[in-house]
Amino acid sequence: MKKAGILNRELSAQIARLGHKDTFAIADCGLPIPRHIPVVDLSVVFGVPRFLPVLQAILAEVAVEGGTYAEEAGGTCAETWMQQIPVALETTSHENLKQQIADTAFVIRTGEATPWANVILRCGVPF
Repeated sequence: MKKAGILNRELSAQIARLGHKDTFAIADCGLPIPRHIPVVDLSVVFGVPRFLPVLQAILAEVAVEGGTYAEEAGGTCAETWMQQIPVALETTSHENLKQQIADTAFVIRTGEATPWANVILRCGVPF
C-alpha cells in the first residue's frame, strides 16, 4: 500500500499517464463532461470532497505549467482557490471552458457545489 500521495487507484493511474502539455480538469459536481472523456468521480454528496483539498493534493503530485478557468469566477471564492495554483492562469468564458473540456485527458469530478469551481490544468515537467 502507498504511504503517501494520491490513494485513489483510478486517479493515480490517470495522473501516471500524463505527459508534458497534456491537460486535465478538476471540476465541480455540476460541470457537463462529454461522454468520451474519462471521469475520475470522487464525489460522494454535495460538498464532499471539496474542490480546494482535491486541488492541493493534485498540485503536490503533478507538475503544472499553466491552466484556464472561467472568467465568471472573478471575485468569488472559486477565484481565490485558483490563486493557489503557483503558475499563471488564463481566463475564458464558462461556455468556452466547457468546450475545452472535450480536449482534456480526463476530468476529476469533486463534490464541490460552488459555482465556477472548475479548472483545466496543463502539465509541465518537474525539471
